[in-house]
Amino acid sequence: MITVDTGHHKLIPCRKTIVGGDMPEGRVARVTEIVAGSPKSFDDAIMVGFRRATKTLRGITGIKVKDMRAKVEEGKITEYRVTLDVLFILEN
Repeated sequence: MITVDTGHHKLIPCRKTIVGGDMPEGRVARVTEIVAGSPKSFDDAIMVGFRRATKTLRGITGIKVKDMRAKVEEGKITEYRVTLDVLFILEN
């Protein structure tokens, strides 16, 4: 896995491709899984991941929050982490 560290926010991408489902005939979508973190909140971690995904991926049609975790140090939450599936249509 590749880890991109942007200060307090971390992203770990991995990819898989899906075909069919609810998409119009002849279209193929890809799902990229990313893990994003924020010292503020789960909502902020989701937005950090989404904003970062929009810088690299075109044609995003949805996101799914797969997991939510928190990093704890000395009895305090120091980072909120989310795992997101980002769905986007592959271009021709």
